[in-house]
Amino acid sequence: MPPWPSSLRSRLTLWYTVLLGLPLIAFAVLCYLVFARTLQSRTDRFIGDALTAFARELVAERRAALTLDEAMRSTLDEVHFHDLTIAILDTAGHVVAKTVPPRDEVPGGRPPYRVLSHPLAIDGREFSLTGTYSLSDIEGMLARIRQMFLIAIPLLVLAAAGGGYILAKRSLAPVASMGEQAAKITASNLDQRLPVGGGEELVGLARVVNDLLDRLERSFAQQRRFVADASHELRTPTAILRTEADITLSREHRDEAEYRASVTVMQDAARRLTRIVDDLFLLARADSGHAVAHPEGLYLEDLVDESVRAMHSVAERRGVRIELGRLVEAPFHGDPDLLGRLLLNLLDNAIKYSPVGGTVEVDMARRNGHCEILVADAGPGIPAEAQERIFERFFRVDAARSRGENSATSGAGLGLAIARRIAEMHSGQLELAESRPGRTEFRLTLPAGGEAAGDAR
Repeated sequence: MPPWPSSLRSRLTLWYTVLLGLPLIAFAVLCYLVFARTLQSRTDRFIGDALTAFARELVAERRAALTLDEAMRSTLDEVHFHDLTIAILDTAGHVVAKTVPPRDEVPGGRPPYRVLSHPLAIDGREFSLTGTYSLSDIEGMLARIRQMFLIAIPLLVLAAAGGGYILAKRSLAPVASMGEQAAKITASNLDQRLPVGGGEELVGLARVVNDLLDRLERSFAQQRRFVADASHELRTPTAILRTEADITLSREHRDEAEYRASVTVMQDAARRLTRIVDDLFLLARADSGHAVAHPEGLYLEDLVDESVRAMHSVAERRGVRIELGRLVEAPFHGDPDLLGRLLLNLLDNAIKYSPVGGTVEVDMARRNGHCEILVADAGPGIPAEAQERIFERFFRVDAARSRGENSATSGAGLGLAIARRIAEMHSGQLELAESRPGRTEFRLTLPAGGEAAGDAR
């Protein structure tokens, strides 16, 4: 059995040929059968009419003749039909009289023929009037028709195959062009797009693929920016560790105070490096759908209160006061560690950007079946052009809103990105509610009594 064509162009050509060739062959066979049947019916009608005419002439001759034999001979001599032999048979089947057969019907030749018989009664005697018609002309005509079909049908099928191939090639030309263009697109030239054209279906396909390329380009750009920013953030603590170690080891003898001071610097750098790596690991697992949460029953107001108390010492060192407003009862099913990290990131962000003597406000509310947690600071606000990017990874507003790198969280521009991701893992939302000079407010919205997903998928 021949293998099925692997090429779509070949398959379309084959199907086009089959779908056109089979009906054509069926139509030719049907036409041949109908034509042959029509010729046979006309032959039978001709033989029947000829026998009827012969019988009438025989009866007329019998009236004018003296005997029946003379009437038969006279009628046979006078009545002739082309390619038709008429014979008169008695009841025993013996030939009483017959016309002279055509030249091609003499003994020795065996052309096809058609035989019909009519009963004949004359002078009280019963006879059978038989007509034998040569089918040589009809068979010759049918043979020519068969020969014509055997030549014409293959030629028409070949023409259909050629036309189908050309149509398939032209129809699939845009697909081939799209394939060639797609093969040229790599990570280094994701700005290129597939040509749009070739019919409604192919236009839709090209647009879908181009939309996919748009998303891939944005994803690759974000990934490259993420890698560059991560490299930049990791370079600082690693450089501190390497430099401090080189300096410490450059001298053979140091006192304990110098060693302690050096180790303290390296410890701070290592802690910062560890926080950045942990944050990157959390975001990477969340992006890949493997950031598994461990939900349990809890009360959000307790988490808020604990987070505020945990950040009091940090706020005091920076000369900032935390003011806890109302707490509302909010039972929830979620991961307390992740939610606590979310709240600590928000509070640390507010403390870091608040002026000395400023106040960080924390408040809770219930609206429309959701629990809202508000964290506001009295800092200079976020510029309008930067408000859309504050949740991007490693993005930080200029120095006017940042007074230092020391932070209770990562301090690498990952705090808000992690906070939003944790909110999404708990079917919630974190957004910038307001930002102006003197007040910046973030709003965390969680479903009241909501269920946290088992993972980030």
